[in-house]
Amino acid sequence: MTNLLALLCNYPELMPQAEALAAQWSLPLLRERDVTAIDDVAFVLLISPDAMALQQTGRKAPGPILAEFTEGAVDHRRKFGGGKGQMIAKAVGIKAGVYPHVLDATAGLGKDSFVLATLGSAVTMIERSPIVHTLLSDGLQRAREYALQDPELLGVLQRMQLTAQDSREYLQSLTPEQFPDVIYLDPMFPERHKTADVKKEMAAFHSVVGKDDDADSLLPLALAHVNYRVVVKRPRKAPLLNNQVPSYQLEGKSSRYDIYTLKKLPERLNSE
Repeated sequence: MTNLLALLCNYPELMPQAEALAAQWSLPLLRERDVTAIDDVAFVLLISPDAMALQQTGRKAPGPILAEFTEGAVDHRRKFGGGKGQMIAKAVGIKAGVYPHVLDATAGLGKDSFVLATLGSAVTMIERSPIVHTLLSDGLQRAREYALQDPELLGVLQRMQLTAQDSREYLQSLTPEQFPDVIYLDPMFPERHKTADVKKEMAAFHSVVGKDDDADSLLPLALAHVNYRVVVKRPRKAPLLNNQVPSYQLEGKSSRYDIYTLKKLPERLNSE
């Protein structure tokens, strides 16, 4: 295995896009290859008409990793989820008449941001990894095209904004007038879940993107650039971020939310 990551494009009409990305990221570009037969690269970023996806190579590799908002678990949660009774809603402070503007400083594939936008909050997503940002941007674009037939979904997506930047630089650039109401942090952490599929997905992300080894430094920075609270999502038994004790915690079966409050959320906030 000589390379960790390459681009793979088997569609001539998409080759200009693939060539541009390969040049931008200084990555090898593979053409007309079967992903299961590739043995000289560990992962490929698949460029196809359907979606962009991160795919481990080889015969027994797990399925592709992509940002998806119109089907599967994320879409089911939008339509049939627990609404404002969900733990994430309580952690962020969303309730009737209170819709904080949330800065998701570790956006990843955007699943939690999508849930928060579904619940009525405007969400600014920051993602520093070019690979992950590309996957998330692709997922949002596909969702927008799908949402032309789904006004409710379109409304959710209009509350989501994505920026490619390091969150620390982004936070330091904010003036007090620009501070978000809530900052949400979900840094990557090894062995996050017990399900095999999620483990494989996270293992792939760790391999290609690297762990958030500097996550501890984000918490004090977030606390200095927010109006009301910082929410940190952690695996249930993980140590505290930056060893800082939260104001309180909400705990679920596999994860928990550490909430650091600066001041109480108002009774009405950003409601129409």
